[in-house]
Amino acid sequence: MTVARIPLSLLDLAPVAQGQEVAAAFAHMGQLAQLADALGYHRYWLAEHHNMPGVASAATSVLIGHLAGLTRRIRVGAGGIMLPNHSPLQVAEQFGTLASLYPGRIDLGLGRAPGTDHATVRALRRYQDQADRFPHDVQELLHYLEPVQPGQSVQAVPGGGIGDGLPVWLLGSSTFGARLAAQLGLPYAFASHFAPDQLEAALALYRSQFRPSARLASPYVIVAMNVVAADTTAQARYLFSSLQQLFVNLQRGAAGKVPAPVDDIDQVWLPHERAGVERALAISAVGDCGQVASAMAAVVQQLQPDELMITANIHDPDARLRSFELAMQAWRSLS
Repeated sequence: MTVARIPLSLLDLAPVAQGQEVAAAFAHMGQLAQLADALGYHRYWLAEHHNMPGVASAATSVLIGHLAGLTRRIRVGAGGIMLPNHSPLQVAEQFGTLASLYPGRIDLGLGRAPGTDHATVRALRRYQDQADRFPHDVQELLHYLEPVQPGQSVQAVPGGGIGDGLPVWLLGSSTFGARLAAQLGLPYAFASHFAPDQLEAALALYRSQFRPSARLASPYVIVAMNVVAADTTAQARYLFSSLQQLFVNLQRGAAGKVPAPVDDIDQVWLPHERAGVERALAISAVGDCGQVASAMAAVVQQLQPDELMITANIHDPDARLRSFELAMQAWRSLS
């Protein structure tokens, strides 16, 4: 597999940095989407999270519509909608609306996790046992997107009959989603940017058990990774310390806004915290353009994905834009 044939895409959480308000984070998100569109990124996905001060993408479908309106070519979608938080009908209606407004440019990725804590799940009026219904709910949602049948008592308006006009993906960080995606014949995206432990097992299972469907003839996999690129290695490592601190804070139960980078991350974490963070962020590329290119090429060579999706939580908005610009330069250098 050659890198030249593989699309490069972008995952965003609309991060809110320390000292920044949500409105500023949304303005930066719009700038990043327009830059990604101009640079040739294939997709721009947003992920649903709730009750997290550093993540402003809770109203995912609203932001997808906003970004699709700001851009011209790039696909915009959810990576993903956490289906246990919603009714399948409502998701079909929302994304049927988006796909009708922006034909050929909207993706719907579905996840099984709630994207939040237990108290917030209750506040959403959805309950933990909803996750057990995930396979059924996915199939119900797919049904609403198929052509409306005579006498069908419940239909998605809009959404019914949109079919291939709205690609549906399954997301996962374990073999559960991989097995379900294979059974349903859907494309699959793995969250290896923060949970890589079962990555290779999940990809192997998905590819070996895949059943062709009306939606997809052969397996299609996205692998996600963190990429922090800068003009120098030292600067990139400095910027990466914000993400490392975020994961330390998550271990400590103190989720917050994206922290400012630090010169010495060893002054922040304890040894056991470092081990946990390095394990979670193992699929990462940090460095200058050449180093990032080598790391991305290694991931492609090892995992043979059909598409690579990169993400970066960087405190400074300008440095974040520059990182995605350099990442695309690195990607193109490989071809």
